[in-house]
Amino acid sequence: MAAYLEAALENGDPAVVMRALGTIARARGMSQIARATGLGRESLYKALSPEGNPEFSTVMKVVRALGLKLHAEPEHV
Repeated sequence: MAAYLEAALENGDPAVVMRALGTIARARGMSQIARATGLGRESLYKALSPEGNPEFSTVMKVVRALGLKLHAEPEHV
């Protein structure tokens, strides 16, 4: 999961990142993620869909519920 999300983040395209996060959440079980985040299951499906545009706080809740962390590092130019 972490490697998949990391590869999506390295891509730099927000749509790719959201697709990866949605795929991981569905694989883990959206009901479980909904309980862990305190968000509704249907709301999560919508937020993590290709048409979704979740708030950053929602993204962070999902990342934490998956047991993952986002991190930043300097870009090597």
